[in-house]
Amino acid sequence: MATTVITKDNFLAEVQDYKGTVLIDFWADWCGPCRMLSPIIDEVAAENTDIKVGKVNVDEQQELASQFGIMSIPTLLVFKDGTKVSESVGLIPKEQVVKLLG
Repeated sequence: MATTVITKDNFLAEVQDYKGTVLIDFWADWCGPCRMLSPIIDEVAAENTDIKVGKVNVDEQQELASQFGIMSIPTLLVFKDGTKVSESVGLIPKEQVVKLLG
């Protein structure tokens, strides 16, 4: 499954009201570790078609980043049926991303 751009305008429909697992990557263009994590997130999205994967550009979506207390990037949040269940801050290997999904 391709990744979805998550914004404050579509967050309710794409994450909160979604029945299932959603992985969200909070990132920015200028962030080196974010650029290193991005292909890993894309790989996880392609290999796990039952999971919705979204990306939030913190520079464009400051309100959403603030809502979740994002202080460092990259930050990954996992939601199940609209509820946040896990979080990871910093660059992590693919195995840890998969483990984070439970």
